[in-house]
Amino acid sequence: MIYPKNFEQKIGFSEIRELLNARCLTALGKACVARITFSTDAELINSQMEQTRELRRIRQGEDGLPLGAFFDIRESMKRLRVTGTYLEEEELFDLQRTLQTIHALVKFLKSGEEAADGRTVYDYPALAELTDGVIPMPTVIQRIMQVLDKFGHIRDNASPELADIRRELARTQNSISGILNNILLSAQKDGLVDKDVAPTLRDGRLVLPVAPGLKRKIRGIVHDESASGRTVYIEPAEVVEANNRIRELKSDERHEVVRILREVADFVRPHSEEILFSLEFLAQVDFLQAKADLAESMRAMEPEVEDHPHIDWIRAEHPLLKRTLEKHGDKPLVPLDILLTAEKHILIISGPNAGGKSVCLKTVGLLQYMLQCGLSIPVGDRSKTGVFEDIMIDIGDEQSLENDLSTYSSHLLNMKNMMKQAGKETLILIDEFGTGTEPAIGGAIAEAVLDRLMRDGAWGVITTHYQNLKHFADNHEGVANGAMLYDRGEMRPLFQLAIGRPGSSFAIEIARKIGLPEEVIHEASEIVGADYIQSDKYLQDIVRDKRYWENKRQNIHQREKDLEQRIAHYETDITNINQERKEILRKAKQQAEELLSETNRKIENTIREIRENQAHKEETRRIREELEQFKQDVAEIDTRENDDKIARKIAQIQQRKERKAQRKAEKAEREEKAAESLRRTARKAAEADSSAPLKEGDSVRIKGTKSVGTLESMDGKMGTAIFGGMKTRLRLDRLERAEGSSAQESEAPSKTKADELKESLQAFHISHITQNTIDDHRRNFRQDLDIRGMRGDEALNAVQYFIDDAILAGMPRVRILHGKGNGILRQLIRQYLATVPNVTHFADEHVQFGGAGITVVDM
Repeated sequence: MIYPKNFEQKIGFSEIRELLNARCLTALGKACVARITFSTDAELINSQMEQTRELRRIRQGEDGLPLGAFFDIRESMKRLRVTGTYLEEEELFDLQRTLQTIHALVKFLKSGEEAADGRTVYDYPALAELTDGVIPMPTVIQRIMQVLDKFGHIRDNASPELADIRRELARTQNSISGILNNILLSAQKDGLVDKDVAPTLRDGRLVLPVAPGLKRKIRGIVHDESASGRTVYIEPAEVVEANNRIRELKSDERHEVVRILREVADFVRPHSEEILFSLEFLAQVDFLQAKADLAESMRAMEPEVEDHPHIDWIRAEHPLLKRTLEKHGDKPLVPLDILLTAEKHILIISGPNAGGKSVCLKTVGLLQYMLQCGLSIPVGDRSKTGVFEDIMIDIGDEQSLENDLSTYSSHLLNMKNMMKQAGKETLILIDEFGTGTEPAIGGAIAEAVLDRLMRDGAWGVITTHYQNLKHFADNHEGVANGAMLYDRGEMRPLFQLAIGRPGSSFAIEIARKIGLPEEVIHEASEIVGADYIQSDKYLQDIVRDKRYWENKRQNIHQREKDLEQRIAHYETDITNINQERKEILRKAKQQAEELLSETNRKIENTIREIRENQAHKEETRRIREELEQFKQDVAEIDTRENDDKIARKIAQIQQRKERKAQRKAEKAEREEKAAESLRRTARKAAEADSSAPLKEGDSVRIKGTKSVGTLESMDGKMGTAIFGGMKTRLRLDRLERAEGSSAQESEAPSKTKADELKESLQAFHISHITQNTIDDHRRNFRQDLDIRGMRGDEALNAVQYFIDDAILAGMPRVRILHGKGNGILRQLIRQYLATVPNVTHFADEHVQFGGAGITVVDM
């Protein structure tokens, strides 16, 4: 129950509705604002809060909500349900854009990922629930777009008949324009019309403006006259028939347009109920974006609502008062901390006039009502909220001449209704409790009413100046005192609520500040009595001390928070250190495993060589035992061991690695000696080979050059050799045998001793190429090369290095960006690519990705 009937006006919620209305985009959303109702269902309120929370998250994202153009077309759709009706072009265009917006919204809100059980996990589940039952209608949108252009007009090709009509209409209008221009030029030459006159349109017919005195000079029909009477509009006789034809064509056009609109209406009519339902979805979205916008402007939040009465608000603000203060540039609003619990469910607020008591009470009423209407409220993020079944308020003067009620009578009537309805889930807000009559009896009645409300378990916030109510709060467990703080030194209110002690009215101090004569103040103090003045002074001292200790408490609380943050920071550092320690241990074990793998390969190579050299089995066994021992040492490393043990293990592994490296160096020295012996043997064999006489088929080159060719024939001291596909006849003493086997020898199954030695030497050198160099090429290689702007020789050099690196890195495909231009770079690069054996194919990139400006090379 909400009491009284004008509750929203008294509490200020009617202004909140106006703010929401101003933020709605259409009448659809404004209709939802008008339907806002007070709810006691905590689950429903939490659902509304989650919807606002998700929409605010969408608004803060990059994409935003796809709120395109949409319109309130409810009346049009209701009319369309009647057979034979149709929508005009503008209405149909509004329907199309509205359906497109609905389609985009449903698609956006139903976006998500598929879970393992096949269900879709929506990105915005609370908003996705709004789309239940909403059916996107792409076929209806497509049908409307077939007849409407992007400006919302009927297309010429909406039907063949309409196309013919408009074609003929255009021809006829052009012919009339030509005739009128000729007549106008002739009339201007004869001085019948002014030079700057142009044909105009009157009643759908093209006419000429002529002075009244000259109207008989032009044969035709007078259709109209200007307001001043200085111009008449004549339709020349030559265009009367053509204008008649235009009218007929326009009538035919209109009939054809109506026929098309009826066809579209017949197509849309079966979906009218679904469209009306979808409009409700649009209204909800419009309403939600207005709520989210208002929440952002108030810097409000969406708290979790508990299903029982509870108020624990931190830094609560009255949104309307804050808006007013910010608008006028006054001092900032002071937030309030308000606490009502089951143990202290009634709060008696006292303090000086203009100290903020009524603002505090109205803040509680407005924010609680906004919360139970599903709106965000400006409180701190650590606040806790609940729901009440009833909110009843008694604020202001309810004097009524019609009902013969005085101010106090109206307050008594409100108290009667409150006591009648009050229960354990009722929130009662009373301002200046007990005022309006003689203070003694007024205070007594107020105390009796307060006792009744407390026994009924009602929750409430009550403001008062009465001392007996302050004492009542001190003596009863269910009631708490609260004070609006006042700076006695500067004589100004602080607008801060302090719960736990009553507040003083500071009447003597305020009277002295205003400037009442001191003798009047002294006489008043004597009338009220020294005991009252002294008790009020004590109360002020208590409030002052409470403020002092409250500041101390806040400072201590802040220091505790700082300590907690430091402790959390240290705990985070410890966690990070432990993680780094584990990572270091993991890397150490990984390095050990890599060392094991490398050693394993080395030992296997050694064993293979030993076997090839027919070494004793004992030596092989010894090497294998060392390998197994090394494996066990690595396996024994446990990341959970303490740091000293791990360090010792790593040191042992490092020592063994150094011993292995020493043995490896000794073996490398032995291998180098063997390789040197091989090289000497190879040089001797090569010298023996080179001293042999040349024969047909040998690979040869001209002395002093590097070009290799094939000796085709010999004739005495002369010979014929082929270099690069060209035959050359020259003396044999100018030729020498090229390194490598001849063409005939390469095909022969047997090899010379020199060739075998060369291959062994080559294999020996390849085995010593470091893998790190190749890996480094692969890591740093980029598959695209940009040579745009380079000169020809510079570009060719870059491409050569690039292709070599690609071959070394094992890239299957690379791209060369040379640009289009005159095609010189493209031609030069492709000529080079044609000579590279590793290049299997090259061609232009796809048109969408660069076309002829990029060459794709397959390796």
